[in-house]
Parts: sequence; C-alpha cells; structure tokens
Amino acid sequence: MKQDLLIKKKKENINQLDRRSFLTMSTFAAGAVLFPKSLIAENKSAEGYNDKQKPVRYPDPNIIALDKRFNKYLIGNTSIEQVWTGALWAEGTAWNPGGRYLVWSDIPNDRLMRRLDEDGHVSEFHKPSHNSNGNTFDFEGRLIACEHDNRRVVRFEHNGDITVLADKYNGKKLNSPNDVVVHPDGAIWFTDPIYGISGYYEGHKASQENKEAVYRIDPKDGSIEMVSDEANEPNGLCFSPDYKKLYVSDTGGGNPKGIDVYDIAAKKKLKNKRRFCSMEYNGKLGGSDGIRADIDGNIWSAAGWGGEGYDGVHIFSPEGERIGMILLPEICANLCFGGLKRNRLFMAASQSIYAVYVNAQPAHIT
Repeated sequence: MKQDLLIKKKKENINQLDRRSFLTMSTFAAGAVLFPKSLIAENKSAEGYNDKQKPVRYPDPNIIALDKRFNKYLIGNTSIEQVWTGALWAEGTAWNPGGRYLVWSDIPNDRLMRRLDEDGHVSEFHKPSHNSNGNTFDFEGRLIACEHDNRRVVRFEHNGDITVLADKYNGKKLNSPNDVVVHPDGAIWFTDPIYGISGYYEGHKASQENKEAVYRIDPKDGSIEMVSDEANEPNGLCFSPDYKKLYVSDTGGGNPKGIDVYDIAAKKKLKNKRRFCSMEYNGKLGGSDGIRADIDGNIWSAAGWGGEGYDGVHIFSPEGERIGMILLPEICANLCFGGLKRNRLFMAASQSIYAVYVNAQPAHIT
C-alpha cells in the first residue's frame, strides 16, 4: 500500500513537471514571436557577428607584403586585434618583460595606462601623468617618461620616487620631450620638438626657449648634451641593432616627411645625417612617428595622416626600402614589441591599442 502511494506521488510530480515545462516552452515560443527583431539580433551585424566576433579570413588582408623579403616576418594564421579602446590620443607604448605588461600614454586625458599580459586587464597606471608622451624601460626595469606639461624627462624609481633626469638645456627650459630610448652604457637619448607647448591639448601653450633637438643624458654625471639640432621636428627615435646608428623621424618641415639616420661617433656624437626613407606612398604624404628596429635591422614605423590604405605601420628594410605594411583603421602614433616571446607588435593608434603576432623580435628594450 505504501509503495503504491509512493508510485502515485511520483506520477503526480512528473505530470506537474511536464505541465510546467510545457507552459514554460509555450510562453517562450509566444514571447519569441512578440520580441522585436532588433532585440533578437542585439549587437549583431548583417553578417550575424558583432565587431569582436566577426572572423577574419586568413591571411589577414590588412597585413601586406610589398616585397618578398617581408614574407619572412609574416604569420599566415593570425590577425590584427583591437585589444583596447578609450583614449583621446594614444602614444608612447613600452613593454615591461619582467612584469609582462604594456604601458602607453593617453596624452590629452593626462594618464598612463597599463595592460596586463596574462588576462588583458587594463587600468590607469599613473594619473596625472603630466601629459606624458614617449615611454621606455631602462635596463633595471624602471619606467622613463617624457612629460609634455612639465617639459621634462623623468624616471620612476623602484621605491615610487620620481627622479627628474632632464628639464633644461643651457639654463633654458626644454620644449616638450617627445620620445626616449636607452643605451647599454646607461645613457638616455630623447627628442624635443614643440608639440607640447604649441597648444593646450597635449600640454600647455608656452614660449619656445630651445631649438628642436635630439639630446643625450650622460649616465655618469647626468649632464645633458645636444647631439643634433638638424631635424625640423625630431620625433620618434631608435638605435640600429649594433648601436652604431640612430634613426630619427622628422615630422616637420613640409613634405615628403621621412626618417633620417645618423652615424654615432664615440658612442655620444651624431654625424653624417642622411635621409633613410621617405614616408610618401602612392602619392599619399603621411608621416612617421614612433619607430623601432628589429633584430635584422628592419625599421618598423608608426604611420599616419595618409588616410585609408596608408595609416598603420610601414616596415622598411635596412636599406630604407618599404617592404611591408600593417593597415589600421586609425592613425598610428607609436609601437613596440612585447609579449612572452617578444614577437607581438603593439600599436598605439589614436583612440585604441592594436596587436598582431609577427615573426620578428625587437633589437632593443622597447
């Protein structure tokens, strides 16, 4: 008798469950008819994917080999990724290999940003940043930043202190330090155009007291030496792999803009300036900004102001021949190699950070 009651109870429960399931499914089906189409396809494009989900057919058509020499650096089954957006003007990418994180500047928003490699988490690293532009890490893992607003180059010490490395030359204020690189001998080289003092967007409007120039900070006594004032607006800079040459992008003086190269004499003098490459391409007169050298001596240049089919990254052989392009939907201002194997190219492009894997590694700390 007791067993019969238990069986009857189970049947009642099953029947109730079936009725509930039927009512639930009926309600869902009825609701699906009534839901507006826009809600069903929320965040979907006509092809059925939102921007993040939309696949790219390999090889990525925006990674272009202009010369067979660039094929060596291509990966056929990878694509350009937008890994972050939200800046007003992104600049100054730098990679910290020990901490495995990327740093960049958002100049008008007066902040330094950081992206952790292990999970892609992005947060404000330093705010205010005093409208920092170019950044790099030295051989001790300390961040060096070019501050537009304070018109100086600073170093963030391991204990949190900030050391002013350069703010004057010959007793007069620098213009607005722009980009910076470090030498194995401990010297720090930087460019000083006028962009941070030409208005209020990336610094503050002020009088120019020194000519635009490239400087070297001595590692022993901290003295500042002008190594060249030949460029109209010296901007990005990088060493050749053997540190015997210095490349400097010149973003002033009309068109065609380009990258110049100098010989380095006695490790601290620049001589024999000549044009390395022109940034003109297919009649488009864009310009170079941040630049980096890979271990084979190729120069990877941020490129912008040329429009669609130009903006992104242009890659030049050691002889100055354009061999490849990475096209982006935004103007690219700076770039660096990073990632666990240092083969991921990070690109600061206007409002966003983009990344792509390549078969190349940096010649130096980036």
